[in-house]
Amino acid sequence: MKKDIQPPVVEDIGVAIVKENNEQGGEEWNVYLINYKKEAIEGVLVTSTGYGELNGEHRKTSTLRHFLDTVGPGEYTRIEPIQEEVFGLSNEYWVSFYLHNVMYDKQYIFLAESIQEQHLIHVPLLQKKGVLIK
Repeated sequence: MKKDIQPPVVEDIGVAIVKENNEQGGEEWNVYLINYKKEAIEGVLVTSTGYGELNGEHRKTSTLRHFLDTVGPGEYTRIEPIQEEVFGLSNEYWVSFYLHNVMYDKQYIFLAESIQEQHLIHVPLLQKKGVLIK
């Protein structure tokens, strides 16, 4: 039965949204996948979408899909840039990957208005300030 199936638990994988300086000297926000494991994860697929109410109107962004292939142990990779205009929406990142031929997946949701200066913390490995969900 469906209730008897126990999906594997995702541990030591994080998604962070960090503020960085761009090449033009301005600031931008980027989304990163962080592998805190001591082993590489493979076949990494991330889908991202934003949804919620903005200015009294229901909004939903396009769903983007990113194939990141392999993320080594203790490494991180940039998923995508994110615009401040969507911080008023809930931003969802669905991460799927393989480890030891077992498929894992986990949903990371940055709730509306959670990406703000007062919520920034030091993100290990990235050595930058951001919002992290692990």
